[in-house]
Amino acid sequence: PLGLKENVLPTKRSCLSNAGGNFFMAGVGFSFIFSWLLMLVVLVTFVLGGNVYMLICEPWHSQQLFQLLDTPGLIPGFNLSELLGQEDGTTNLTEIYRQCQQDAPLWQTLHLDQTVSLDELLNISQYTGQISTAFKTMNITLSPISLLSQSQSKLLLNTSRAAQPPNFTLTLEQLHENVTQGSLLDLAAELEQLADKAASGVKEKLEDGARQLRELDKELQTSFSGPLQSLKENITLVQDGAAHLEERTEAVLDQANKTQEFLDSEMTNIIKNETWAYLEKLLDLFETYISWAKSRLRGDVARCKPVAQTLDNMEAITCDYTLDSLNAFWFSLGWCTIFLLPSIILSVRLAKFYRRMDIADEYRPPAFNLYRLPRPSTRH
Repeated sequence: PLGLKENVLPTKRSCLSNAGGNFFMAGVGFSFIFSWLLMLVVLVTFVLGGNVYMLICEPWHSQQLFQLLDTPGLIPGFNLSELLGQEDGTTNLTEIYRQCQQDAPLWQTLHLDQTVSLDELLNISQYTGQISTAFKTMNITLSPISLLSQSQSKLLLNTSRAAQPPNFTLTLEQLHENVTQGSLLDLAAELEQLADKAASGVKEKLEDGARQLRELDKELQTSFSGPLQSLKENITLVQDGAAHLEERTEAVLDQANKTQEFLDSEMTNIIKNETWAYLEKLLDLFETYISWAKSRLRGDVARCKPVAQTLDNMEAITCDYTLDSLNAFWFSLGWCTIFLLPSIILSVRLAKFYRRMDIADEYRPPAFNLYRLPRPSTRH
């Protein structure tokens, strides 16, 4: 449009206008040469993208594809229930996909209880009877256990009889008296009486001796009163214990004999009972563990939500990203092909008004002498 001028003759159009017209015709020529390739690309991409989207993506998104795959006989020799060893044929791809979306475990999704019975496989009650029978027939032999031999019993009895302490009566009477043989206080009083009758030098010595005796008596009372009292109590305890030593020894020996008889008669039964109680505890632990294992296997192991998410991601990548882009591509090319025909017509028509012409083809009416034609005039 910049090089086109309205009042210029077609034979004298500018180079810029002529180049525009040539480009119009060149575009028409290239359109005729390469349009079949464009149409072929549109056709191939349409057949590929459109049909794949309608045959795969739409049924996949609506889960009709899984229902189609579940059709008996569609794939020769393929039966999911038979492959899993199930006779009722309730397992199908649609149900598996739905449960996997709910993050169900594979044990529930594939109905493996119909193939493998965990209650029968992990039932230990069938082994409990064998263990009980084997335990009852078991013979437990123990080496003899001797608490006290006959010689040891006699030795203890003789020791208890010979272990009587001496008579501490006289000793206790002496302990009730003063620590010293005589009274220091009485001796100090006698010295003071003598000091009153003696001369001055001897008097002081006697008074000093009396004072020392009183201090010594006070110190003896302070130092020996506690140990003497403890000694008295210990002597009393020894006497009381020694009086019942033989009786207690005989009682202990009697208990030892009864214990020996009980061990000889009941030790085997005690060991059997305790061992069987321990086995029952172990069996309870095994049953608890088996119950936990069955619940985990049925409810938590191998949850298949990642499988459903993988299929959803594949569907999104294949359909939403790849095929949608391919369909948008052929759709755009298709509109370009549709607009190609009017653009060719428009280019051919416009090239006439832009290219420089060799001969002007514009129509001009013949010129007449207008003055020779009669014209109306006014009267005066």
